Amino acid sequence: MKITLLGTGTSVGVPQIGCHCRVCTSSDPRDRRLRCSALVQDQGTNILIDCGPDFREQMLRIGFEQPLDGVLITHEHYDHVGGIDDLRPFSYLHNLPLYADEYAITHLRQRLPYCLVVNRYPGVPQLTTEVVEPRKAFHVGGLEVMPLRVMHGKLPILGFRIGPLGYITDMTTMDEEDFRLLQGIRLLVVNALRHEPHPTHQTVEQAIAFSRQLGEQLPTYLIHMSHHLGVHAEEDAKLPPNIHLAYDGLVLNVGE
Repeated sequence: MKITLLGTGTSVGVPQIGCHCRVCTSSDPRDRRLRCSALVQDQGTNILIDCGPDFREQMLRIGFEQPLDGVLITHEHYDHVGGIDDLRPFSYLHNLPLYADEYAITHLRQRLPYCLVVNRYPGVPQLTTEVVEPRKAFHVGGLEVMPLRVMHGKLPILGFRIGPLGYITDMTTMDEEDFRLLQGIRLLVVNALRHEPHPTHQTVEQAIAFSRQLGEQLPTYLIHMSHHLGVHAEEDAKLPPNIHLAYDGLVLNVGE
């Protein structure tokens, strides 16, 4: 299994417009972070996790032209769904399913009625909506996906386990029942906004503690990072050996 981290930044991206801090003016490409999204590929199946406003640029960057089998939506916030209209090239020949919980699907239908209705406007992406429930596995192509209930502050959202991969974004807490469903993963991708506490996102220190609960040596990559975190080269060097700051375009082989 392979995962490509298409974007690793928080909701406003990095650099942030109008900011002249060390991170936003850094020449290190690892400090340029588009909004969070990932591409999971295995056994001929291609799954997109979230489809934010940078989706078009992300696909052009990696030159991806293969069919998508499904799109997993963690929640309906704009930085995770703002690129859905750009799914057009991936749904010309077949309907492309969006998998999300009922709350997110309801909000997506309200925001994108020209896409998610029976009588669609000509040329829009051909999408279907599939309501999924936490802790009830389903299949996308040849891959089993387990949705997990995650708390984004007070908002219930989804994380996902896909085989040996755990992908969690915008988390503050997770129930024990869902945590148990992550046991045995071989790679964790998890959010870490900054060092200072935040009401709806984990800190770096909380992300490290979460990873260690799953395994002291579990390979872990931090995403959904803001410019408040610090420059990549300095902050990555401070982390435990098995934990790393992710960066846009990073390709990871799960379990190797």
